[in-house]
Amino acid sequence: MKHLILIGTIAAFVLTGAFAQDTAKQDLKKAGTETKEATKSAGKAVAKGAHKTTHAVKKGVNKSAGATEKGAHKVKEKTKTTTS
Repeated sequence: MKHLILIGTIAAFVLTGAFAQDTAKQDLKKAGTETKEATKSAGKAVAKGAHKTTHAVKKGVNKSAGATEKGAHKVKEKTKTTTS
């Protein structure tokens, strides 16, 4: 009877240890997968932000170039009327 209890106890410890190792392995795999997905998401967010920033800079440059051209035209008109 004692042998049966001893064998049962040893079997329970062995199975618990094997299960714990499998769970740890799965946890590491899951953590790796989650890290990979988070990196992808961050990369997409950076790309989207860079695209928006590029668009905003381009819009601002074009707007200031137009304003500069308009201001230069006004100055040119003022110099024409005063010298003529």
